[in-house]
Order: sequence, then C-alpha cells, then structure tokens
Amino acid sequence: MNGTSSPASVPKPSPGAPTRRDFLYVATGTVAAIGAAATLIPLVDQLNPDASTLAQGGPVDLDVGKIQPGQQTIVRWRERPIFVFHRTPKALQALQNEKLLDQLADPRSVERQQPPYADNWHRSAKPEYGILVGICTHLGCIPRFDQLADEAAIVANWPGGYFCPCHGSKYDLAGRVFKGVPAPYNLPVPPYRFTSDTTVRIGENPPNVKFELESVQQI
Repeated sequence: MNGTSSPASVPKPSPGAPTRRDFLYVATGTVAAIGAAATLIPLVDQLNPDASTLAQGGPVDLDVGKIQPGQQTIVRWRERPIFVFHRTPKALQALQNEKLLDQLADPRSVERQQPPYADNWHRSAKPEYGILVGICTHLGCIPRFDQLADEAAIVANWPGGYFCPCHGSKYDLAGRVFKGVPAPYNLPVPPYRFTSDTTVRIGENPPNVKFELESVQQI
C-alpha cells in the first residue's frame, strides 16, 4: 500500500452468501465472452489446465509463441480471467504517446496494482506481452478488448484497449485506467514468470521475488 486512504468498511456477507461482485462477474461473463470471441486465437491443450490444477489455484503455463502479434487470448487462473495480449511495435509506441499519458489517471503506475517486475511503462516483464487480470476495478465486470482505434470509435477520446460496457470505464493496452471513469485503479497484473523464451507461468513469481495478487489496491 502507498498511503492512499482506504475505502470505508462495509459489512461482510455471511459465509457462502453471493456478493455484488460475484453477481456482476457471472452476469457480465457471457457478454464479455461475445466481445472477446473475435480476438481469441484457437485454443491449444495447455490453455485448458486440468480440474485439479484449477481447484488448487496452482500456476498455469501458456505458450505465448502461439499468440500472433496483435492477438489476445484468455486463460483462467484462480477462477479469474487473465488477458494475454501480444503487443505490436505500433501498440508499444502508442503506449508512450504523451497525448495518451495525459488522459490516464495513473500513467506511471504509482498505485500498487502490479508486481515489481512490471513497474515500468509497459507494465509487464516483457514489453511485447501484456498480462492482466481481466476484471474491472470498479465493480468487477469483465472489460471487452478493442485493439484498433477504428474498432474503438464507439467511445469518444479512447484510442483502444479495454472498455468496460457495464459503466464505461476505459483502460489502455497496458491496463492503465483513464481519467474521469468510474474505475479507480489500473487493471491488476498477476504474478508470473517466463520459464522459457515462449512459455509463461501465470501464478508464480520469478526467483527471489515475493508478490501476491491480494496485495494490490483493488482487484
């Protein structure tokens, strides 16, 4: 935490009771899946870990070499959607555009929403691969992915990235939230490390690094 004030405490639901976040997550899942379907690459076996791995919340391996530049896929880790996007050189250049940075609420990622190895302008271990928890930091909806500016024309003053259809929150291709939207924080970056040039293990930090997703400001 960085000293920002904490939201007012609210009564905790009774054990087993569904929360508003649970409801929104389920209610928006189908809509988000439709929006994301056009951008998904064909799934391979390793994108679908077995049930025991998911139940234990263990790490999930993904061969990012199968994701073409400009494409995104989604894997599931600890019951959360993880967006994995192969950013093009054009996309990386756009992330550093001063006009874009002026529109962002936290362009330098000052708020603790990422592990230390993602404390950089691209918010990732490798610039070309963006890896984000696909849950809006407002009320837990699942943002849709629109990479190109012409595809994002439905939203004013937004060059593309992630758009939450529930309440209009906008993020860029590094998951950085825009000013003046309901979402208060950037999209979280989960713990992960590369075990080879093309294999990423989501849910496991690099050696000698301690970071837990629960330590971020808000998921």
